Amino acid sequence: MATMLLWASRAASHLRISVFTRPFASVVKDLNYADSHEWAKVEGNSATVGITDHAQDHLGDVVYVELPEVGKSLTKGEGFGAVESVKATSDVYSPMSGKVVEVNEELNSSPGLINSSPYEKGWIMKLEVSSGGEVNGLMDADQYSKFCEEEDGKH
Repeated sequence: MATMLLWASRAASHLRISVFTRPFASVVKDLNYADSHEWAKVEGNSATVGITDHAQDHLGDVVYVELPEVGKSLTKGEGFGAVESVKATSDVYSPMSGKVVEVNEELNSSPGLINSSPYEKGWIMKLEVSSGGEVNGLMDADQYSKFCEEEDGKH
């Protein structure tokens, strides 16, 4: 019996460790990332914005997304909405300055798209970027993966 408990304890310990060292396979190479866990896909003076796979994983099942208003001007780092999950509500911040030109209305009826497809169908807004140079202040995929690993290691 003692051997069984020791084995179970070791197995649980191993499983717990493997959660913290899980690879961030869902970091997309051609995107840029903010330390508040938003991503931006910049194409010319347009940027599509959403939250990262890492963020949705920590939030859990998303049940509601507060979208920004089309036409609203945002500055880099400004809150523009929120993502509510079964665990918590998290504010979402703009990774770049610009004007909101489109929002993903599909999230109103299907907020779970943020969980199932954070980089494709789960995008939140599109910006007309006012300062293209701001992209240089964001992390690339490798930097963001390292940032997430370090952040998770602190918990």
